[in-house]
Amino acid sequence: MNSSRAVAAAEDLLRSHQEVTAPTTFGLLGAEWELLPGVYAPALTSSAALYAEWLPYPVGGSFCEVGCGTGYLAVLAAERGCARVVALDVSPAAAENTRRNARRHGVTERVEVAVGDLFAPLTAEDRFDVVFWNSAFIDAAPESSPTDNDLAPAFFDDGYRTHRRFLADASPHLAPGGLLLLGFCDLGNRSLLESVAAQEGWRPRTVRACTTPSPGGQLSFELIALERA
Repeated sequence: MNSSRAVAAAEDLLRSHQEVTAPTTFGLLGAEWELLPGVYAPALTSSAALYAEWLPYPVGGSFCEVGCGTGYLAVLAAERGCARVVALDVSPAAAENTRRNARRHGVTERVEVAVGDLFAPLTAEDRFDVVFWNSAFIDAAPESSPTDNDLAPAFFDDGYRTHRRFLADASPHLAPGGLLLLGFCDLGNRSLLESVAAQEGWRPRTVRACTTPSPGGQLSFELIALERA
């Protein structure tokens, strides 16, 4: 993907998110969800419904979402039979948003929410059957100026430094046979992802993909499994 087009598309989406200045609700997957200002809005991208359909939810097992945003996937994991769901986000607003949606959908007893960078809130004993991150796949720095309601880290990861830390720190939190999954897009830098993954001992493999219309043409979204190289 041309980097200038990727940055422009991400900046447009970032501006749309920053127009959310008050708590609101949105419809997705036949249900209503709460959205707080400063939180990634699933209704603004077609990938949200795709990942909800593509992700495995191990019945009786455990599911961890890194970068949970509104928490809709964490809620779905609980509704679809996961015994333990942990939702992590560096943003306190996202954590509160996830708690609200867990309450709204009656799954607070199975959804744990914590604030921290990537896996930082977890202990050495925390292991999961599925770990998923809808990654910040734009390999660039944002052109817009930071604001108090800045969501840039949800879209931009210049040099894939955050991807590297995600891959470096994931193994201790996978149960035996556990799956490490990444949400990705053709706006991202697949060759850099493969290089970073190889350096950390992983091999990316696309397990699902879909091309959807977008304001700038078409976008291809992927669910990537990271396998030990």
